[in-house]
Amino acid sequence: MTKADIVEKIYEKVGFSKKESAELVETVFDLIKTTLEDGDKIKIAGFGNFVVKEKSDRRGRNPQTGEEITIVARKILTFKPSQVLKSAINSQ
Repeated sequence: MTKADIVEKIYEKVGFSKKESAELVETVFDLIKTTLEDGDKIKIAGFGNFVVKEKSDRRGRNPQTGEEITIVARKILTFKPSQVLKSAINSQ
């Protein structure tokens, strides 16, 4: 499903115009993005949690040369689905 598909579904179900539906979707995604950029967690009841985690420096190996390298620290985004979502997916 693409962003355009989401806009279309909102247009059909809610009755907003396509422009209003697109603005709504953009606003929600921008809000999620800025919240995660700030390092905050997003909890959506019945859906799941989005969390930004820190990964520290670690040693790795280049598989082609066998040379040891340092993999730099970075942030990763994780998603943990709620039990409601897991049940909905597994009941089908």
